[in-house]
Amino acid sequence: MRLSRYSALLWVSLAWAQSSTVDSYLASESPIAKANLLANIGPSGSKSQGARAGVVIASPSTTNPNYLFTWTRDSSLVFQAIIDQFTLGLDTTLRPQIDNFVAAQKIIQQVSNPSGSVSSGGLGEPKFNIDETAFTGAWGHPLSRPQRDGPALRSNALITWANYLLAHNNASYVTGTLWPIIKLDLDYVSSSWNQSTFDLWEEVSSSSFFTTAVQHRSLRQGIALANAIGQTSVVSGYTTQANNLLCFLQSYWNTAGYMTANTGGGRSGKDANTVLTSIHTFDAAAGCDAATFQPCSDRALANLLTYVNAFRSIYTVNAGIPNNVGAATGRYPEDSYMGGNPWYLTTLAVAEQLYDALIPFFSVFSPGVATGTYASTTATFSTLTTAIKNYADSFVAVVAKFTPSGGGLAEQYSRSNGVPVSAVDLTWSYAALLTANGARSGVVPASWGASGLTVPSTCSSGGGSSGGGGGGGTVAVTFNVQATTVFGENIFLTGSVDALTNWSPIMQSHFPRRHTRFGAVMTVNVPASSSIQYKYIRKFNGAVTWESDPNMQINTPASGNFIENDTWR
Repeated sequence: MRLSRYSALLWVSLAWAQSSTVDSYLASESPIAKANLLANIGPSGSKSQGARAGVVIASPSTTNPNYLFTWTRDSSLVFQAIIDQFTLGLDTTLRPQIDNFVAAQKIIQQVSNPSGSVSSGGLGEPKFNIDETAFTGAWGHPLSRPQRDGPALRSNALITWANYLLAHNNASYVTGTLWPIIKLDLDYVSSSWNQSTFDLWEEVSSSSFFTTAVQHRSLRQGIALANAIGQTSVVSGYTTQANNLLCFLQSYWNTAGYMTANTGGGRSGKDANTVLTSIHTFDAAAGCDAATFQPCSDRALANLLTYVNAFRSIYTVNAGIPNNVGAATGRYPEDSYMGGNPWYLTTLAVAEQLYDALIPFFSVFSPGVATGTYASTTATFSTLTTAIKNYADSFVAVVAKFTPSGGGLAEQYSRSNGVPVSAVDLTWSYAALLTANGARSGVVPASWGASGLTVPSTCSSGGGSSGGGGGGGTVAVTFNVQATTVFGENIFLTGSVDALTNWSPIMQSHFPRRHTRFGAVMTVNVPASSSIQYKYIRKFNGAVTWESDPNMQINTPASGNFIENDTWR
């Protein structure tokens, strides 16, 4: 009993000391993060020379790596944070920045680029030069185009701004300036959500949990805004696709207890993508809804623990850290980019989800607590919520430990010694610090309509064109794959067009005939004269195994039949 009391007192003492350290760190670092974030926005930011007004540079770094570009995703997430600060009354000096952002995005939307024009896929282009011209070079894996989260994230930020302006009697600006920009993005989301996309790390082309979730949010917000300003002609179509997206979103759940980040890629699927999803689709009005992956839902919390634990044994900086204390986390455990290090923004994202959740978690944080429901007035509830806050603080403490003396936040910090690595002054890192601090302080963003949604009983891959070009006809393609299987194991086929279910992990085409121990054959009608990517999948005892990268690809003929002979990779 004495030992138990001593241990409890030691834990309380350590937790108090840690929270005190985090209080001090955030008090000093938040102003630095705010100033450095604004320094990366043109035209007057001290580190963004050459950037047009309202253009967010990813980083002032120009070598190893060169991030002196503007990404639609990063810019939109940064301005979501800025818009939230203004609309929630936290910083009313930010209005000129928001006006500049709107003007910049209006221009960038119309810039023809390697992904197309504004009406032919160009909205999926992920990055531009900081003078608002098209970036035409190659980068990534191998070209990393398209990235379909950008239009959704941009519309999310601008709809938050539009809702504020409507509430403050500025409907004319909303309908005349904002709605045309927003509608272009929402139409793109509605028509292309079911097509392949590179993930937010620009490495995997398939379907991505983060992209699907923010697309779903964008359409729900768009529906409400359209109704509010009388643009009701789009409501039916957006509603149909929002329901399809919500249904598809459920398919990423892995029965092992976490969200699989991407339907392709050949990795474990444990990825910061999923934690970022939870915080960027947070809606307090939805409570702990699992269907929309709210931070305090059972699925989101189980996923968080699985994600964090994936890094505990692979980073030297995590050596000796107990399981109930925060650790450094990165993008995904298999990462090798710049050495595969922890990132500031991913570690802060864990803290932010926990601050957003702040409800009973796992007994690891309060041993001996029985499963059940506890009223907010009970001592058990207080014990649990305090334990969660302390756990969240421990992730901020990791970031504090590896923040250099000047307060600058790079993209990454070394897995071996915590020294900053990769691009300096990453704008997204600063935004992550600010939003995590806001969540810790109880800042609640505006609702986006996640409350009360019902997942459709059946999923549809609905949406726009199948992608891949081609004419209007179809051809019959026979897929013949040689793959050794065991009894009860099945081979599935999925790919980048409707006929191959657009990479959906729950709606793959199952090989229905001549499935043997050594192979499988099926015939599918697919678009003629098209370039189609696909992969085979194994399913056995609930486990799903994807073929190794890269995706397979065929170019279908203009007419007739086609036979594709493959061997499992």
